[in-house]
Amino acid sequence: MGSIRSDSARAFHQPLGDAITAISSDNSLRPVPLGPVAWIGFLAMCLGMFMAVLDIQIVASSLPDIQTAFGIPLDLLGWVQTAYLIAEIIAIPLTARLTRLLSLRGLFVVAISGFTLASLGAALSPNFDLLLLFRVIQGFCGGAIIPAVFTAGFALFPPDRRVLPTTIAGIFAMVAPTLGPVVGGYITDTYSWHWMFLINLPPGLLVAVLTGALLRGVRPDWPFLRQLDYAGAALAALFLGSFVLFLKEAPKHHWTGGYISMLAFVCVASGIGAVHRCLTHAEPIVELALFRQRAFAASHLFSFTLGAGLYGSVYLTPVFLGLVRDHTPIEIGLVMIVSGAAQLLAAPVAAVAEKRMNLLLLAGIGYGLFGIGLVANAFETVDTDFAGFFWPQVLRGAGVMLCILPSMTIALEHRLGDDLANASAIFNLMRNLGGTIAIALVDTVLQQRTPIHVAGLIARLQAGDPDAARIVGLPLDRFHNVPLGPIDEATKEQVAPMVQHAALALTINEAWLLLALLFGLTLLALPLLAGRRKPIRR
Repeated sequence: MGSIRSDSARAFHQPLGDAITAISSDNSLRPVPLGPVAWIGFLAMCLGMFMAVLDIQIVASSLPDIQTAFGIPLDLLGWVQTAYLIAEIIAIPLTARLTRLLSLRGLFVVAISGFTLASLGAALSPNFDLLLLFRVIQGFCGGAIIPAVFTAGFALFPPDRRVLPTTIAGIFAMVAPTLGPVVGGYITDTYSWHWMFLINLPPGLLVAVLTGALLRGVRPDWPFLRQLDYAGAALAALFLGSFVLFLKEAPKHHWTGGYISMLAFVCVASGIGAVHRCLTHAEPIVELALFRQRAFAASHLFSFTLGAGLYGSVYLTPVFLGLVRDHTPIEIGLVMIVSGAAQLLAAPVAAVAEKRMNLLLLAGIGYGLFGIGLVANAFETVDTDFAGFFWPQVLRGAGVMLCILPSMTIALEHRLGDDLANASAIFNLMRNLGGTIAIALVDTVLQQRTPIHVAGLIARLQAGDPDAARIVGLPLDRFHNVPLGPIDEATKEQVAPMVQHAALALTINEAWLLLALLFGLTLLALPLLAGRRKPIRR
């Protein structure tokens, strides 16, 4: 191991990996002050994470063009997203062991290089099957990138200097989903779908070069290959993959049928097997023993809830603006960019508050603001547009950094080496699972409640209900709580889409309230974050 130099005059020339070496090979050592070279390396890692998170949203904007290019049926189009998400979810919990095997530097350079090359492959794919293959590689590499960045934020910086890097990492991770629609909308309207992937090449190559040149640390631990729990990894991958697929497919089939039952069986069986391996193997893929610590377990509940709120809101907003307001992708992005701007403006305040305020109080304020922002969106009408989304997005954007900083600090602080890598992987996995489950629940609400609202509005309109007419957007002069009698076909055709839009708006309001309820229930668990946190020593 190279010597660790503390002389501030040499800080600029100090290799970034000195701190990695300090915390990876000897848990008794602490990260040391780092110079500008370290910051360049860390910011490069954050840019790579930004690319991985952004890729899901921007590709969503080009799905119709991809369908036209390959001539695929609509029911297969969703696999462009699903293939990425499944691979990403599978990769995240594996990063702790991959970090030990390859080193933090090796893992990140391999992951960002694989992500970049897979982006090129996706852009050049001659058929849909190859496109899906490259999306799987993209997703797996992207899933390895995300927890590696958060691990670096705690591993490379001493405790009194961690707030700024973790805040920056949080900004990159949280802003990407909100910027995705506007970036994707612009590319879709201006260029071809291929550029959704080609846009990753210049920054990907830059990040790979910078991190490869600036990150220095321990060598890969190749003998660890013999100790890896391959059966546990396979079971964990099968569990997470089948779980994500189950959540995606179940709402379409109303949560019933042979296919859904088979997915549920595979998910439960592989999940039980994976948990058993994690609890009994000498080198488990995921260190479940960490959950014995009350504060650690509670912080992951909060991470789960934040993922549900963040990805649920990013999903609901374009659904409303696209299907109810008939906006284009770039118009939707311009509305949603408010949340990203609020996050950027609130980040410095969150960083200062994290140093000076009690973490429980800070988390309570953050999750409270986010929850209020969800409730504020739950009163949309068919006329709601930019103005109606402005303040709810400001509240959620201001709250998101106050949510992630205290929960991440509680989950990761005082952890070293494998313990830190394990905690970071689980923390990020829970946030992604929260988002995946929230989207499945929202899809279920939209599919099951919208027809009920359609039927209810039609019945109320036929009964002459003026409130129903106001909800739908019809003139009130014919509605006086007196049955209207027979309706001609031309009027039905004219009113039908208006009723559908109004019913969808009512259903989306219910989904907003469902997410807000989750935040309210999570706040009840706030006292659990106060437990003591100690590193696990195997």
